[in-house]
Formats: sequence, structure tokens, C-alpha cells
Amino acid sequence: MNIARRLAGIALSVTAAVVLTAALSSPSYAVTPDEIKARGTLIVGVLTDFPPYAGMDDKQNPAGYDVDVSNLMAQNLGVKLELIPVTGPNRIPYLLTNRIDMLVATLGVTAERAKQIAFSNPYSTLDIMVMAPKRLDIKGPADLAKYIIGVTRAGSQDTLVSAIAPQGTKILRYDDDSVSMQAVISGQIEVLGGSNIHLATLIKRRPDLNVEEKFPLRAQVNSVGLRKADTALLQWTNAFIDKILADGRLSKIHEKWFGTPIKSMPPMPQL
Repeated sequence: MNIARRLAGIALSVTAAVVLTAALSSPSYAVTPDEIKARGTLIVGVLTDFPPYAGMDDKQNPAGYDVDVSNLMAQNLGVKLELIPVTGPNRIPYLLTNRIDMLVATLGVTAERAKQIAFSNPYSTLDIMVMAPKRLDIKGPADLAKYIIGVTRAGSQDTLVSAIAPQGTKILRYDDDSVSMQAVISGQIEVLGGSNIHLATLIKRRPDLNVEEKFPLRAQVNSVGLRKADTALLQWTNAFIDKILADGRLSKIHEKWFGTPIKSMPPMPQL
């Protein structure tokens, strides 16, 4: 990794740490659907480095599945939508410091996160896995000790890989998905903990690497993230998700970005 990239990574980590400190020291306040309507704007945190869930279009505007869901949510509230780009490490601190109303940011439901925030009913899914070039002999967690593994910091893959990797395994943590995937392409890492989206992107961009799934980690459901105090907004969001799932609008958004419709959504995991 060159010096400029290392310094950029350090800066991002420091920024995330500062925001997290503020989140822990600054009390959050409840926001209701009526307050959002009175304000006239719904403020949503989205990732911008994880297409097709959320990336940037040719005009450098956020675009993707999460963005379309956010737009539909704002339309149902009868307000404008303001999108705030977030990263894996800073997305929960942004929510807890009231910079945004909610997260529609491919946020996996975990027990650790549930200590800090509330989750809506699931609105999307991901398959989390360990992937690597076909030439590498990796059949299970015990084999990881032989390689350098990369993950996106604070993502579900970070937690899952850290939990199963043998003691002493070298794990490099990157501040966003695009950098972690580039690390595979550049040879900085040999193995990547990621999702089926990472795998599809690597296969498309660099088919010569022959990256494949080595073994699964978890089938993940993603939910809208809200502050625990936002009980009225959580109730509204759950009703909204149930409605667009039942009437087919969520399925149409999924087909637009992933090529397949949604027939049903897995239940909320038991934490």
C-alpha cells in the first residue's frame, strides 16, 4: 500500500473515531414522521461505494437499490429526499449524532448493532462469504491462517471473519468496499471477506483472477437503521416496507437493479 493511500486510510479512521466519540457523548433525540413532514425533507444516510445497492451514476449522483427505496419512502411521506453519503465505519455514528433521520445503507442486522440502534423489518438480503482466486486451496476457516485476508472495516464480514479466523491470521481492514476489492485486484490481499455483490463485481471487472466463493459465512438480512428513541418512525417504516413488499413495488426495484423479482423476504433474525 503506498504512503498516500495509507495516510488517507488513517485520516478516514480518525474521522470515524471522532464521529463515534461524539455519538457516545451527545444524546440523540426522537424524530417522528409528523416532524419529517413538517420539515419537508427526509434525510437518509446511504453508502455510495457499494453498487448496485448504492453507488454513483454517470452524473456523480447516488444511485441504486437503496437510493430507490429511499426515494419511494420520501414520496410516501410527501417530502423531498436528502441523501447523505456514509461509510461502513461512520454510518451508525452519523445516525446517533442526528445528522440523518435513518440509514438505508445495506445494514445487516446483528446483535452488536442492536445494542446501539433499532432495526426495521428486512428490505433486502446479502450472502456473506469468504472468496479468493480458484487456485487457492481454502475449504474452511482453518485454512485462512495461511493467507492475508481483507475485509471492509465495521461491516458484517469484518465481524464474521474475525470470529472464525485462527489466532494469528493477518486481517487487513479497509474503510470502504471499493478499496477492499481493489486490494484483491492489486494483490495486497489474497482472500476477501465480502458478499455476493463483491464477488459479482470482481468477476465482472477481473474475470482473469478467477475469484470464487470458498465457503459461506451467513445469509444476511438488511434493515433500515433508526435510533432507539424513534419508535413512531420505526412503526411507520415497518408499515411502509410491508406495504411495498405486498404491492410489488419493492420487487420491481429489486428486478431493476438485480434482474430478479422478490417473492418474499426472510424473517428478522433472532438476536
